[in-house]
Amino acid sequence: MRKILFFTSLTLAMTMGTIYNSTAQDAQFSQFYANPLYLNPAFAGSERCPRICVNFRDQWPSIPGNFVTYSASFDRYVDALGGGIGLMAEQDKAGNGTLTTTNLSAIYAYQLNVSRDFTVNAGFQATYHQLSLDESKLSFGDQIDPVRGFVYTTGETLLRNSVSGPDFSAGLLGYGRNVFFGFAADHLTQPDESFVQGTSPLPIKYTGHAGAMIPINTRSTLVEDQFTLSPNVLYQQQGNFRQLDLGFYGIKGSVVGGFWYRTGDAIILLIGIDKGTFKFGYSYDITISKLTLSTGGAHELSMIFQIQCRPKRHNYRIINCPSF
Repeated sequence: MRKILFFTSLTLAMTMGTIYNSTAQDAQFSQFYANPLYLNPAFAGSERCPRICVNFRDQWPSIPGNFVTYSASFDRYVDALGGGIGLMAEQDKAGNGTLTTTNLSAIYAYQLNVSRDFTVNAGFQATYHQLSLDESKLSFGDQIDPVRGFVYTTGETLLRNSVSGPDFSAGLLGYGRNVFFGFAADHLTQPDESFVQGTSPLPIKYTGHAGAMIPINTRSTLVEDQFTLSPNVLYQQQGNFRQLDLGFYGIKGSVVGGFWYRTGDAIILLIGIDKGTFKFGYSYDITISKLTLSTGGAHELSMIFQIQCRPKRHNYRIINCPSF
């Protein structure tokens, strides 16, 4: 999903002296369950007690123009509202800050207990979306002297270097005792991101995810001896880009390991610690596409702070799913 056409457009601009429209995809996180509100707004309040998630991703650090993404969120369940509320801030910097995307979101997720064993959450998200371009980091063909290189002032101009406006998303989450699945649609209004004449709508991103928690060692009552296997699948589509992630988590006591295959793109390895009130994860994406290992892969860190609160109500159900 990070196959961004923005840099292709800049290359054409440098060689032909013309600015073209560009199309981009959203930032992605390999530890998608460690950033639940970003994955699906229906996760807001799914742990009942207050939760703080902090995420950092550095993709392709070995090549110029890497992608650095920051995210922070807070959510909790509110009895009076019959659902969860959440706040999320996210910033993605592409090309060493040439293109910066900033999102600030407010989320509400209603929870409905369909039966004793199955619950459905419906999430709604309102976002302030801003895309900024640093013109000082752009180079164009009319700046080039055949002998001396980039010595001239460009005659190219942009109508604007920043676009902003509202954006909306929605999602559904269904879960039972050990099975869960969800669907989300982001950018329902397809905000315009064009810096030049014409329009460049941000395509709707569709996300589908599902998984299960399978206890393996059920005889032992000791937490450190218990082992759980969690197979998962994630599918995302935005515009003409499609991505399928297949993998699993292995959970033994407070230690979490994970292995994922992102079809045609990367192998993802994960190690994490889950202490209940504090969770920390590190993952590394090994590039297997035509970009080869020269990209430096992708490093990702996540921290989750689970704040303790009063005992849950008897009719409230917490989703049993991975944290990374």
